[in-house]
Amino acid sequence: MQSINNAPGQTEAERLNQHCVCVTLDRPAIVDNLVSQLGENAKEILSSTTWQQFFSNAAVFVPGQDLDHMQYIVQALETAAALPDYQQRVLSWAPRNAQLNPGPVGAFMGYDFHLGEEGPRLIEVNTNAGGAFLNAVLARAQLQCCGDATRASWAEDFDAAVIAQFESEWRAQRGSERPESIAIVDDKPTEQYLYPEFRLAQQLLRNHGIECVILSPSDLRYESGTLYAGDKRIDLVYNRLVDFGLEAPEHAALRSAWLDGGAVITPNPRTHGLFGDKRNLAVLSDQTTLLEWGLSAEDADLLRRGIPHTVPVTASNGEELWQQRRQWFFKPVAGHGSKGVYRGSKLTKSTFARILDSHYVAQAYVPPSERLVLVDSERDMLKVDVRLYTYRGALLLAAARLYRGQTTNFRTPGGGFAPLLLME
Repeated sequence: MQSINNAPGQTEAERLNQHCVCVTLDRPAIVDNLVSQLGENAKEILSSTTWQQFFSNAAVFVPGQDLDHMQYIVQALETAAALPDYQQRVLSWAPRNAQLNPGPVGAFMGYDFHLGEEGPRLIEVNTNAGGAFLNAVLARAQLQCCGDATRASWAEDFDAAVIAQFESEWRAQRGSERPESIAIVDDKPTEQYLYPEFRLAQQLLRNHGIECVILSPSDLRYESGTLYAGDKRIDLVYNRLVDFGLEAPEHAALRSAWLDGGAVITPNPRTHGLFGDKRNLAVLSDQTTLLEWGLSAEDADLLRRGIPHTVPVTASNGEELWQQRRQWFFKPVAGHGSKGVYRGSKLTKSTFARILDSHYVAQAYVPPSERLVLVDSERDMLKVDVRLYTYRGALLLAAARLYRGQTTNFRTPGGGFAPLLLME
C-alpha cells in the first residue's frame, strides 16, 4: 500500500484513481477460475493471448452514491420506456419486426456512463451488452489495495441472478416452468472477440440444469412452429447478433421464430426498438415531453440531468452542428461496438458529409473520468467508462472499461475491463 496525498476539492475515489498504482488483479486466480468453471475447455481460451487483453490490472474507485445515482437513472429510464406515448414515438422509427410484443423485456441490458463533476451521465444504452460473464470472473480475482470496497458492485449471487433472469424472460412469454434448452446465437460465434464469455455462459447454464449450445444463425431451422438446431429443439435464444431487427436474409429462421412465437428470443427487436436506438436518447433527454406523457417530475429531472442533450442529425441542423462540432459526439442510430462514432473535434468536412447522408445523432460531449495505471513501470492515465448490467432495472453487475482513444477498445496497454471498488 502506498501513501496518497489528499488534494482539496477531490473525493477519496478521485484521489485514488489519480494516484494509486496498485496491481489488484490476481491473474493466476483468473486462470484457476476459468479452469474451475470450464475444465478441459479452458485450454481453448488460455492458449490464446487475447484473453489477457480483456482485463486491466487496476480497479476503478467509485463513490457508492454514484452507483446509486446510476441505478436511479436506469430505473427512471425504464419507467419512461413503459409510457404508451413514449413507445408510440420510438417504435415509429423502429423496424417492423420491433412492433411485436410477446412479453420478454431483454436480458443483460447495458447502461454506459461517464463520471464527472456533475455526476454520472448516461451516454449509451446497449441491448446485447457483452462482458458480464468475464467481469464476474474478474471480480472474483481481486487483491486488496489502497481502498477497501465497502459495498459490492454486483448482485449478491451473480450466477443465481443470471439464471433467474432467463427464467423470467421465459415466463414472460410462456407463463410457467423454465426453458429446457438455450442457444447462444451470434454470427460465426467462435470468431467473435468475446467468444470466451459464450463458453462461460454456456457452462453456467448447464450447471443449473439447462442445456445450452453456441450457434451461428445458419445452424438454425424453423419448422412447424419450432426452432431447431439439428434435431434439437431450441426453447430460448440468448441473442448476441448486431442485426437488431433480425432483418438480414441469413437470419430468416430466427426471424420466423420471433414473429411466430416459436421460441423465446432475448434481447429481441422490440427491446432494441425501445432502448437501443440512439434516437431514443433525444426523447429521453427531453424533460418537457416526458412530463406531458406522464412521467413524474422527479424521474424527468433525473433523465434531464443524467442524459447528455441529444439531437438527430438532419439537413436542417447540419450547418449549426458543424459549426459547433467540438461540443458534440456523433453516433450512428443503430451502431454498436463504437463503430462509426466520431468526436466532433476530430471530424473532417468529408466525414461530416457522410454523416449527413446517414442516420446519426449528435450527443453533447461529456468527457470521461480517468484512472492511473502502471504499464511496464511507466505511469499512464486512461479513460474510464462504467457499465451497469441490469435486468428489469435491477443491478446484475457493474464494471468499468479502461482505454485510450475516442472510443472504448481492447487494444490499449494496461486497459480492458476493470472492477469497481465502491467508496462510502
